[in-house]
Amino acid sequence: MTKLEGPALQAALAQLPAWTFDAERHAIRRALRFADFNAAFGFMTRAALEAERRNHHPEWFNVYNRVDILFFTHDAGGLTERDIAFAHWVDATAPAMGAVDERKP
Repeated sequence: MTKLEGPALQAALAQLPAWTFDAERHAIRRALRFADFNAAFGFMTRAALEAERRNHHPEWFNVYNRVDILFFTHDAGGLTERDIAFAHWVDATAPAMGAVDERKP
């Protein structure tokens, strides 16, 4: 897997407006808020099953109804197409499970 850089990186980031680029880690992050702990944990369970299917595991953090996700590919030293594809999955799945972007009131 090749680390995304230059125009390829910019094009990939443009597809993911809800995600923030972390230049220090060469990663993308997103914070989601759910109705309660059960909803957040339900999303994390689905995401964990998807991560196993893809053999690509996010870094994440959960407190009550909030889930913070960080994607990057360790072997490539940063963001790759695998991360972008999984981020698209999150963007499609999380709202269907009641998530809202934590950055929004």
